[in-house]
Amino acid sequence: MRLAKDDNILRKENLMPQLSCRNLAIGYNGKTIAKNISFDVNKEDYLCIVGENGSGKSTLIKTILHLTPAISGEIITGDGLVSNEIGYLPQQTEAQKDFPASVKEVVRSGCLNRCGLRPFYNKHEKQMAKEYMQFLGISHLEKKCYRELSGGQQQRVLLARALCAAKKTLLLDEPAAGLDPKAATEMYDLINKLNKNGITIIAISHDIKASLRHASHILHMGGKRILFFGASNEYVTSEIGSKYAAAGVDEINGDA
Repeated sequence: MRLAKDDNILRKENLMPQLSCRNLAIGYNGKTIAKNISFDVNKEDYLCIVGENGSGKSTLIKTILHLTPAISGEIITGDGLVSNEIGYLPQQTEAQKDFPASVKEVVRSGCLNRCGLRPFYNKHEKQMAKEYMQFLGISHLEKKCYRELSGGQQQRVLLARALCAAKKTLLLDEPAAGLDPKAATEMYDLINKLNKNGITIIAISHDIKASLRHASHILHMGGKRILFFGASNEYVTSEIGSKYAAAGVDEINGDA
């Protein structure tokens, strides 16, 4: 049965968000970094999390992924999203940049959660890894050692790996950090393309201009709380957004 226009609108409004944070308090070693965090992320949203250094952006991502326990509050998944089906691209450490494995091996390792007790990747998983390498333009690198790649190439490999773990949602922690301007622009364009193809994106970024260019929503953290959450076009005219975006600031790097 074909839905009437009004029915389509009603159906969309009644969909449960893919991810909801409710009165969340985050921190580590008993220390609260931020609290009273509440927001929703819907299917195919592109949310950029911005804020000063130390405001809790990375801790929020790790808490959503259950890598760091929440101090209090709830993290709720919906719309068919399962928490272990969220792809994650963390910030790279120097040790990770020197990882002695082939590109193909690194990308396929994103399928490990799908394997269960199987010791090998199946045909579907191998094909999926191949398709993501093609999508990200790194197929020609599949036999090269990961540590021999440029920074931009390594980020593409890790993004392909994260996509192998993701079914609906990707969490990215400073995906363009350390890249030259050309590689950073290419990375943002790839992430935007993934979002246009139906992947929900939650990304930490210091780059205000890139965030406003691509993101549908902005979450600005600071002072142990959320300073803004809403649509990107509303952020520009908000009190905190106008301080950065309207003033032409490229990045937020100050300490909280």
